Amino acid sequence: MQETVKPKKHLGQHFLTDENIAKKIADSLITKTYTNVLEIGPGMGVLTKYLLENSNYKTSVIEIDRDSVAYLKEHYKDLKNRIFEQNFLKANLKELFQNKQFAIIGNFPYNISTQIVFKTLEYKDLIPEFSGMFQKEVAERIAEKPGSKKYGILSVLTQAFYGVEYLFTVPPSVFNPPPRVDSGVIRLTRKENYTLPVSEKLFFTVVKTAFNQRRKMLRKSLQSYNLSDELKQSEFFTKRPEQLSVDEFVHLTELLNK
Repeated sequence: MQETVKPKKHLGQHFLTDENIAKKIADSLITKTYTNVLEIGPGMGVLTKYLLENSNYKTSVIEIDRDSVAYLKEHYKDLKNRIFEQNFLKANLKELFQNKQFAIIGNFPYNISTQIVFKTLEYKDLIPEFSGMFQKEVAERIAEKPGSKKYGILSVLTQAFYGVEYLFTVPPSVFNPPPRVDSGVIRLTRKENYTLPVSEKLFFTVVKTAFNQRRKMLRKSLQSYNLSDELKQSEFFTKRPEQLSVDEFVHLTELLNK
């Protein structure tokens, strides 16, 4: 019988050991428009058990670590046939739940947490809610408002489609092994009108291009779009990217599309 799983550094594993925090994260999902919940990287199931206790959810887990999969199969019989032994970043999420809506939750490995958010944006049509733990700095970046150095590509692209709430901070002492930094838990709730009035592909490109030279005014960083003299002098193009709200980036994309 497998009694424990040793955290693996190459997988970025830091197992949460505080039951109260695990329950708090499990309770952070609040939307009632779905029944399927997918936990990423459950490890030894400290969060999983509280999700399984909630009769409103049909909880599944996705885990790449064989030792963790073996442990979960042994200790969480309720998960039978709902353990996906694969890499979340390579998974076809439409196939996992037959195109049905589902929420994402987890204590995410730091080394892939940003990629998890981008994958969520890719499948936003299926994911109305997302709640999880990140390195605090990353959680703050996702939730940041315009006007600060933390506000960037991740902030704009996430907030274009989701409302973001920073819920609480978690100290290193409640993990095995303890990370070197604090963690932060955030919740994303998909906006009712999350479809952009512009090309998503162009929007993503404009945001990334602008922030790749974040210290320059937009008329400089976006000059590859062959801006007219009139546009260069407009209020938008005399600003730096961190000064623009999500709505202003949408409007900026409309201007460039014309």
